[in-house]
Amino acid sequence: MHSATLDEVFQEPGCAKNQAKNATERKKGCTKALKPGAAAGGCAFDGAKIALQPVTDVVHLVHGPIACEGNSWDNRHAASSGPMLYRTGFTTDMGELDVIYGAEKRLFRAIAEAIAKYDPPAVFVYQTCIPALIGDDLEAVCKAATAKHGRPVIPIDAPGFAGSKNLGNKLAGEALLRYVIGTEEPEITTPYDLNLIGEYNLSGELWQVKPLFEAAGIRIAACISGDARYRDIASCHRSRANMLVCSKAMVNIARKMQERYGMPYFEGSFYGIGDMSDTLRQSAQLLVSQGAPDDLLERTAAVIQKEEQRAWARLEPYREHLAGKRVLLITGGVKSWSVVAALQEMGMVVIGTSVKKSTEEDKARILEIMGEQAHMFEELSPREMDRMLRDAQADIMLSGGRSQFVALKAKVPWLDINQERHHAYAGYDGMVNLVAQIHHTLSNPIWQQVREPAPWESSAKPAAEG
Repeated sequence: MHSATLDEVFQEPGCAKNQAKNATERKKGCTKALKPGAAAGGCAFDGAKIALQPVTDVVHLVHGPIACEGNSWDNRHAASSGPMLYRTGFTTDMGELDVIYGAEKRLFRAIAEAIAKYDPPAVFVYQTCIPALIGDDLEAVCKAATAKHGRPVIPIDAPGFAGSKNLGNKLAGEALLRYVIGTEEPEITTPYDLNLIGEYNLSGELWQVKPLFEAAGIRIAACISGDARYRDIASCHRSRANMLVCSKAMVNIARKMQERYGMPYFEGSFYGIGDMSDTLRQSAQLLVSQGAPDDLLERTAAVIQKEEQRAWARLEPYREHLAGKRVLLITGGVKSWSVVAALQEMGMVVIGTSVKKSTEEDKARILEIMGEQAHMFEELSPREMDRMLRDAQADIMLSGGRSQFVALKAKVPWLDINQERHHAYAGYDGMVNLVAQIHHTLSNPIWQQVREPAPWESSAKPAAEG
């Protein structure tokens, strides 16, 4: 792990959170104390792996013990429209002797075997804690393998002990900037080429928004990294603009592409009707400012008008049932504000939202949407979450899987909206899906049943007096 790379990530000008720290706090970077055994969802390696795993046609080779690959494999439902190689787990499966003698030769052989069997356009090699601790030179091995096999072998130097998952996201972005982006030329370019950064095609969400861009005449040249192909990312520096979907994860890619290639970017959201329309509108405006014909604005406006009318017509049957329902939102990042706006569009009341993974800009948007009375939480313990569910009399909680048991104990309906979800909620169709799922969850008769006394309690009668 190069200290210069870490310092650069920690002082990223595009990261408002780090820039708001004083000099002492900034030196600590994005690290945080991790609990022993918290292998899933906690370390830099996990963050790098989930950020790049959706690149569908490359070999993702984990250099380390087999448990590292087991804990990180397929923990997001990132879908592919073609290649399925990304769903095969590759690991060097280091053992005790490798710790003693080093595992560089084992890694070199593993790369050769993967290329011989699968013939991928590239191999991504992920550093984990053990080889980093014993001093395996990941970059040198990858450089030698690239020379021998005549194809890119990319070192992803993000061992778990380097810091948090979010740091791993940024280190993955640095690897793309250093070894991938700008290394190939695209077959075609148009004035309408746009890249998406920080979109992972969870449950196929990319496929809900890509047709909207295409209908307006905007071409998604590359997506980093949902349903991505290696060569699209390698040549994405020739696009006209970038859209940043998740600012906290990969802002370094957008900023450095602007610095290197003069490519402007903006941050948008695919959640909610209003935000989806704003995103299409901003995309068109940015491309026009970069030389696209002015009629792109008219075509985009026509798509927005048509899709909004269609979406509201489909949402109307749910409005009466959902209006006034109270929601507790436990999520982070862009969803902390964009889902708030989407729920309010249906007349629902958001009693509170977590902002653990949100930037200062995200928090400002929440205040703008919810007003000064907005309840935002950096950390919310299960006990506090349970108290709030009961005291605030929430009708439903939207969160990730790790919070579901708090809602179940409080006997409050719960819906998964985080990365493990099985439904796609992006775009106009996604908003309809989200509202439909909330409606189905609230209408489920099981919630009324679990709140009633058990049959043996309700049937118990006091003994007759003698």
